[in-house]
Amino acid sequence: MKICLNNVSKSINNKAIINNVCAEFESGKVYGLSGYNGCGKTMLMRLIIGLITCDTGEIKVDDKILKKDFDFVPRTGMLIETPSYIEYLDAFNNLRILSADTNTVSDNDIREVLTLVGLGGVKDKVKKYSLGMKQRLGIAMAVFEKPDLLILDEPTNAMDESGVEVVKKIILAEKERGALVIMSCHDKEILRYLSDGIYHMDNGEIKLREDLSDEKE
Repeated sequence: MKICLNNVSKSINNKAIINNVCAEFESGKVYGLSGYNGCGKTMLMRLIIGLITCDTGEIKVDDKILKKDFDFVPRTGMLIETPSYIEYLDAFNNLRILSADTNTVSDNDIREVLTLVGLGGVKDKVKKYSLGMKQRLGIAMAVFEKPDLLILDEPTNAMDESGVEVVKKIILAEKERGALVIMSCHDKEILRYLSDGIYHMDNGEIKLREDLSDEKE
């Protein structure tokens, strides 16, 4: 998969949120989005997967144009802001219901991913979870169907040290599997450790693209 943003802009209530952004992303790599709160990182992620439509410019996925040839990028896993959960169910049944439409994962697949994120065997209802546990479930929801595109908005938020290490391991495994990973993270050390390239954003614009691929060799 290759995603190209060509002069993409988006305004809300006459305020420019994304301004003339050009960027490229391809499978088998991790891309970081860096910048302060409100600089446009989350909005850019929403545009890339088709949750919202750009005002000007275009987003191409391989040879097709988003919102013209299709509405949403297929086989996408995402963790953007605060996910929705069915609070009165446990983690296993949340994932089972989420997978019902595609029917691409087995019960064993669900158990494996819950073990991976540190929720294996947890029987409590989600309403009893801490913020860190909910974040772990959000990560599981994003990756358990083995997506081609993985979007992670602050995936280490509310995580303790062990949770951060779990997130690092999962992201690198997704890259190795061949997924295209786009993530934001305020921790610059984590972002540099995981990313092949970082787009630095300021006021809705990409000010710098930093290539870190040589550091990964």
